[in-house]
Amino acid sequence: MNRIIRGNIIDITGILIIALALFLVSLSSGVKVSSDFPPSLLNLNTIFLSILIEALPFVLIGVLIAGMIQIFVTEEHIQRWIPKNKIMAVIMSCVVGALFPACECGIVPIVRRLVSKGVPIYAAMGFMLTGPLINPIVIASTYMAFGNDIKIAGLRMGLGFIIAIIVAMIVSMLFKGNQFKASLHLSHSHEQVKDETFMNRFWSMLTHSIDEFFDMAKYLIMGAFLAAFVQTYMPAKSLLEAGSGPVSSLLVMMGLAYVLSLCSEADAFIGASFSNLFPTPSILGFLIFGPMIDLKNTLMMLSVFRFKFVFGVLSIVASIIFITLMLLKGFI
Repeated sequence: MNRIIRGNIIDITGILIIALALFLVSLSSGVKVSSDFPPSLLNLNTIFLSILIEALPFVLIGVLIAGMIQIFVTEEHIQRWIPKNKIMAVIMSCVVGALFPACECGIVPIVRRLVSKGVPIYAAMGFMLTGPLINPIVIASTYMAFGNDIKIAGLRMGLGFIIAIIVAMIVSMLFKGNQFKASLHLSHSHEQVKDETFMNRFWSMLTHSIDEFFDMAKYLIMGAFLAAFVQTYMPAKSLLEAGSGPVSSLLVMMGLAYVLSLCSEADAFIGASFSNLFPTPSILGFLIFGPMIDLKNTLMMLSVFRFKFVFGVLSIVASIIFITLMLLKGFI
């Protein structure tokens, strides 16, 4: 019994939070609001729903595009674009990632397939870091979340792209080989999909999109609830005290991005809700670090890559983002 609970602790936690979220939704669905409910719970309900309503359209668009790419674009197409030169391979992989509208929820299986087909691990990391961070949907959601301000969206994309190149180059110097776990066994189901009719592939695309939506939706609901909970029950003064300095505020926001594990197509709305509490470099730390690597992404990577490699990449990404934003804080 304990083994079952430990093995499904994330799903059980998600179910409890989603049940609580449904309860909160019911408060706003025409049911008479009881005077017994404390004002803080009603405030939490309002914040939670506002985050969820703003984010869901972008999540729907994102999973549909991810489903199309998953079925109609093969890994071989992308692999052909990777040059042999290491620097050019890193730059090209980051560019391909920027043109590849994927969510971090689905990027790890794609990276695993690319590496298994011969794409260098450093190029795959460049692709993994830019894919969820730089794409039209993320740009649009960031632009809208910050009141149609192109500055934050531009800084997020520009700095994220440079940081991804630096991280990929460091990975190329520190890690060799594919870094797969010794126990990993790869299937080749994609070859079967390519031989199917268009309608079957279209149905597979829809199925993949639906699966990805439900997979991401639970993390979105959990993240929206936790963000609403923090904003409701943690006084603004406490947050300001925890992040009163440039160093601590950046660390607080990067830590929040990692733990909340929000979808990159929706995290801008949550990041924007903190913009009146923290300075711009800290908000950018939240917006850049989360899509590159977060808690749920780390767990997915650990199922594919070696422990040392995963935590090496996590440390490099966090360090480069922190150093870059601290160096540029006087200019942004």
